[in-house]
Amino acid sequence: MDPLDDLLRGVRADGALFDRSVLTPPKTLRLGGGASLTLCVPLRGEVTVRQGRERRTLRPGDVAVLHGPEPFAASAAAGSAEDTALLAGVYRVRSAVPGRLLRMLPGFLLLREEYDWTVTRDHLEAAVAVTGPAHQVVLDRLLDWLLVCTLRQWFDRPDADPPAWYRALGDPVVGPALRAMHERPGQAWTLAALAAEAGVSRTTLAKRFPEAVGESPMSYLTGWRMALAADLLAESRATVASVARRVGYADAFGFSAAFKRTRGVSPTAFRADANAAADTETAEAVEVAGAVEVVGPGPTAAIVRRPPSGPKRDPLSSRGSTAGR
Repeated sequence: MDPLDDLLRGVRADGALFDRSVLTPPKTLRLGGGASLTLCVPLRGEVTVRQGRERRTLRPGDVAVLHGPEPFAASAAAGSAEDTALLAGVYRVRSAVPGRLLRMLPGFLLLREEYDWTVTRDHLEAAVAVTGPAHQVVLDRLLDWLLVCTLRQWFDRPDADPPAWYRALGDPVVGPALRAMHERPGQAWTLAALAAEAGVSRTTLAKRFPEAVGESPMSYLTGWRMALAADLLAESRATVASVARRVGYADAFGFSAAFKRTRGVSPTAFRADANAAADTETAEAVEVAGAVEVVGPGPTAAIVRRPPSGPKRDPLSSRGSTAGR
């Protein structure tokens, strides 16, 4: 597991808006108000997308990821000779771990067609149009797959500007230490232990890590642990002491001090704020369709899914990490 795995795993279409619109001039589709990520896939014709000062033309085979919270408007490109169909998925990212992903993305990420994906595009359009058992789950997973593939491809482009830690994954000294922190965040890491993971001395790691990542190993570890802790506090019913142990702190006092120093509030206050925000979002879920506005005549089909109710998930449930003592 590497840091990108962790960040992408936290971005899932669950209660997202999925919309397929036929944009016959002068119709304009407005999407993404308040959303964290919007994925746009032209299915037919050329689409002009405007977000703030950005204005791009998308063609079938292109994929665009727009980073909110600014809304965007999409319309058929001038002179388009055919009905223009656009598939759009809106993600609302609230958790701290995937939030780290958002901060590294440009506001308007565009990948031009680099291979023939006609079969995939046709399958996406058919999946949106046909209903049946588990229909919404199928759409969610298709949207997840397309988003992850798009982001991974963008990260690997030579003209992309990925964060320093992503480039550092290929470093023979820094890479093993980064992966160890992400795989076992609850371990009682020291500089010596991280250096042992890389098979180098403490001095070598202490020098190479900030050169590659921009901060010290222990500073990076604290930031990663606090992001995990924030999600545990917001999305599970674990006690503060339990959260502390899960992210590598022997007691709640040391953890609370570190959390407040990093986040500006105590763990208890953070959880209260997160619960209040979740209640507000649930109350407003019935208005999620308002995130889509189609201006002008013509047919449109939209599928809206609301956030599910039920027990909160545990962000570390699949890790099996053991806290350090």
